[in-house]
Amino acid sequence: MKRIAAISFACAVGALSVGDALAQGASPADFYKDKTIRVLVGHPPGGSYDFYARLAADMLRVHIPEAKAVIVENKPGGGGLVATSWFYAQAPRDGTELAVLPETIGNTQLMEPAVGKWNVVNLAYIGSFSAVNTAFMRRRNSPSKTIEDMKTKETIVGCTGTNAQSYQYPALLKALGGFKFKMICGYPGANEYSIALERGEIDLVSSAWNSWRVTHKRQIADGDLVAVVQAGLKRNHELADVPLMQEVVDDPQARKVIDFASAGAMIGRALVAPPGLPAERLAYLRSVFDKMVADPAMIEMAAQRNLELDPAPGSVVQGYSDAIAATPPDIVSQAVSAFR
Repeated sequence: MKRIAAISFACAVGALSVGDALAQGASPADFYKDKTIRVLVGHPPGGSYDFYARLAADMLRVHIPEAKAVIVENKPGGGGLVATSWFYAQAPRDGTELAVLPETIGNTQLMEPAVGKWNVVNLAYIGSFSAVNTAFMRRRNSPSKTIEDMKTKETIVGCTGTNAQSYQYPALLKALGGFKFKMICGYPGANEYSIALERGEIDLVSSAWNSWRVTHKRQIADGDLVAVVQAGLKRNHELADVPLMQEVVDDPQARKVIDFASAGAMIGRALVAPPGLPAERLAYLRSVFDKMVADPAMIEMAAQRNLELDPAPGSVVQGYSDAIAATPPDIVSQAVSAFR
């Protein structure tokens, strides 16, 4: 019996050793063999979130060839917050579910905790394709054509909902800069409020420049749409003559509030994983991302789709997100008051 026990123990140890060796020798990519990777988008097709999600999916197919498929899932609602809530609470934690989420979810978490029931410091940013400045675009024949006009004449602004930047950025200028904006929310997305602009139902829309430059290239070139203000921490190089929101308000404290509200621009269109992703898989996905955005094939693909590429590694993007989460309460409180 002792001999049998000893043999059994030796076999068990041997089996464990073989298993450990196999595990140590396995490539991180082996996990994805025959698995489907999903890239979630909280907006309908046709906007910049969707554009970058599809760019990510096309390149992930190349750089993780072991995966059976990489697909994009659109789950619109609440300016991207419906998808964010689901992703944070229910998405698989193994790296098969990734997302391109609103860059403002850290702000929402702080300003509307009843809505933003997540903690962005627990999300795992894989990398950002590009910073995203928001451009306030007016139609050519809008009654208010200049910044000074907008402080003296009513300007009708279209938006998706009060939790979306299409509402929040104009609301900041209304509260802190004296802009006479009348907000009309309820448009499902970029396609709908673009049509409303063309029809003259609204005068101005605040939306990502990355999207405008793709979907309205001709109208911008012809002067039918004109950028008057942009949101971000630094001017986009293509909008070098368009002032930042901070530059059109006089009060220094108001500028700090706008800095907080605009900080998500540096996160931009980023690929993110849900909480609880194993560290070794996060490291693998970040390395894949870094190779992917340097791949000449991806650079060419982005150029063909007229998408900006100004990538930032996941660790850097994580830092931007963590900094938003650490914003002093008095700044957050002033931002909340401005949005009301």
